[in-house]
Amino acid sequence: MDKDTFLVLRIKRGDSASFNLLRPATRGAGGIPGADREVEYGIETPELDEQDYRELRHDREVNCIARPIPIRLIEPVSRGASSGLEELPPIDGATWGVFVTGALQSPYIGRHVTVAVLDTGIDSRHKAFEGVTLEQKDFSGEGDGDWDGHGTHVAGTIFGQSHGDVRYAVAPGIRRALIGKVLGQRNSATTKQIIDAIQWAVDGGAHIINMSLGFDFPGLVAHWIARGMPADLATSRALAEYRDNVRFFDATVTLLRARAAQFSGALLIAAAGNESRREEGSDYGIEVSPPAAADGVVSVAALGTSGAPHAALTVAPFSNIRAAVSGPGVGIYSAAKGGGYTFMSGTSMASPHVAAVAALWAERQLQQQGMLNIAALDAQVRGNAKRDRLESKGYLDVGEGLAIAPLD
Repeated sequence: MDKDTFLVLRIKRGDSASFNLLRPATRGAGGIPGADREVEYGIETPELDEQDYRELRHDREVNCIARPIPIRLIEPVSRGASSGLEELPPIDGATWGVFVTGALQSPYIGRHVTVAVLDTGIDSRHKAFEGVTLEQKDFSGEGDGDWDGHGTHVAGTIFGQSHGDVRYAVAPGIRRALIGKVLGQRNSATTKQIIDAIQWAVDGGAHIINMSLGFDFPGLVAHWIARGMPADLATSRALAEYRDNVRFFDATVTLLRARAAQFSGALLIAAAGNESRREEGSDYGIEVSPPAAADGVVSVAALGTSGAPHAALTVAPFSNIRAAVSGPGVGIYSAAKGGGYTFMSGTSMASPHVAAVAALWAERQLQQQGMLNIAALDAQVRGNAKRDRLESKGYLDVGEGLAIAPLD
């Protein structure tokens, strides 16, 4: 094995009083259960050869090791007027997604809540984001901006400003957002960039983090084949690295939850993926893809509607199964890069609806309690989801149901 970069999660017991994102010095329930000494969590990205790797595997402070693997954008199923989707007229001055989530009736709009969008960047000059403080960080190596338009559309769904037109954002009261550009046009991204971006977002005070990306397993297999491995060996290697990265994300989210019990934290919300093909058969359902599949991440399925009064919602044929909750994800109107607006469909469009609903619940917590409890926020998003409008009641398709905004 040549020298290569690895993600190494180290849990160190000692007297260190240092504090960082995943390195809180804590005691008792705030750290490792039963620990009576201070605990330091740390993520490293060293270069390892085979001997280094073997030694770390025997290090009792090392929780898990993973070689970074490729990630990819969860591409919208269709875009713009060519999508063939009916451009649904607004109802009560809002898009159907804003309407069915109950955001119109909610007294909350996301005040004093900070969200992070880890995506393709943002068109910061779009009028949708006037009055919103955007703190951008590029993890792609290609600079700020949005080459694709995906991140701009996602951000608009969460906190875009309507300027007197149709309301298309669920939480337009948000005034601060962290925009992590993790997916570039030229440079391939890996799970290392996602871990770095999550750390940056939590360190920057994000209460909610939205991700519309997935592990690129086919790309990983192709990588090893290109390096001369037979297909079966490449597949075996890719499966092992895929598993290691899933475990790494599970552990990372667990540590974020442990940190949030004593310090600030963030709720992670992610798109379930668009690989299912229900139009080809009712049982053609693909499992939710990582990182949405990681323990503690709120994974989101996509719903469609046949039109006003939006009393009968259905799971989108492309939406992956075993998601935690659902959100509007077909024919979603939001900001387009370069100005103007467009329609997109996908679990990537459903996820920001749920992230914005979470922002409304977060505002409610901050107003009523003066602080934010991430575990309680997770429970509110899941526990208040409704299935009464859903034609499909199956948990595999829609999870707990449609995420609903607080009404009191």
